[in-house]
Amino acid sequence: MDSIDVHELKRRLDAGESFRLVDVREEDEWAFCRLPRAEWLPLSRFAAEASQTLRAEEPIILYCHHGVRSLHAGQFLEQLGFTRITNLSGGVHAWSKQVDASVPTY
Repeated sequence: MDSIDVHELKRRLDAGESFRLVDVREEDEWAFCRLPRAEWLPLSRFAAEASQTLRAEEPIILYCHHGVRSLHAGQFLEQLGFTRITNLSGGVHAWSKQVDASVPTY
């Protein structure tokens, strides 16, 4: 699994690159703040729904609060045969601190 930082994600978003940005945080976290273009698939439902929602051949960037839960979600996808998985290092917290301070931290 690859890893990128928030500056690389910002560059890819600004360039209009094609990928799915998946937030694996839980509902209260999703309601509080999220990244642009993000889809929500919480870790609590991830194992049950990921193979129905995501396609193994598409590029997927996963994120959470700091990057740990999204790393676990990516490892799960790799076990299912997904090969184009990227984890966002630092998660939404790093995004708020380094890219967009309008995204609240918690």
